[in-house]
Amino acid sequence: MEKFTTLNGLVAPLDRANVDTDQIIPKQFLKSIRRTGFGPNLFDSWRYLNTGEPGMDNARRPLNPDFVLNQARYQGASILVARANFGCGSSREHAPWALLDFGFRCVIAPSYGDIFFNNCFKNGLLPVVLTQAEVERLFHDVAAFPGFRLTVDLAQQLVSYPDASRAFRFEIDPFRKLCLLEGLDEIGLTLRHSDKIHAFEERRRAEQPWLFG
Repeated sequence: MEKFTTLNGLVAPLDRANVDTDQIIPKQFLKSIRRTGFGPNLFDSWRYLNTGEPGMDNARRPLNPDFVLNQARYQGASILVARANFGCGSSREHAPWALLDFGFRCVIAPSYGDIFFNNCFKNGLLPVVLTQAEVERLFHDVAAFPGFRLTVDLAQQLVSYPDASRAFRFEIDPFRKLCLLEGLDEIGLTLRHSDKIHAFEERRRAEQPWLFG
């Protein structure tokens, strides 16, 4: 898993509340478990004017010019500002996969669906929780200033304006913070104890050889 330390990125706004995981990545794209390749189908039913299916050439599909992520000013955004209850609905882990594959490393919202929130940390996507008033301020400034950027400093737990005119502090569980800073998912955490695991298996093989044929 890629480490998350400090991110300075272009911000894109998604001004919709209760965005569920089927809207983030529709159900027809869940057949793959490769974790990659989902970016072109992020928010598929909103980004395109036709219905997407696996295997389609997305470059040839008609884009919805009214959808925010299709606007030129938000191309290359790595921070998504969203409304309350982002990622609600089903438990699909493909939702954070799609956001990451598109290029987002951080989502900022007042609240999240619980399972989506947990899945973000397991995949290196930082879900920042700010107050409703703070998120409203961000929506205002994203709209007012083309090219609006933010700096997200995980170690300091701060979301800051590049000119240092404003900063918002966010809370995060210390263990989850450590895992993101170190780039450790659950497998990575386990492999930190690989010497002890290997020693246990060697001892078990010596004590119970019949288990190993």
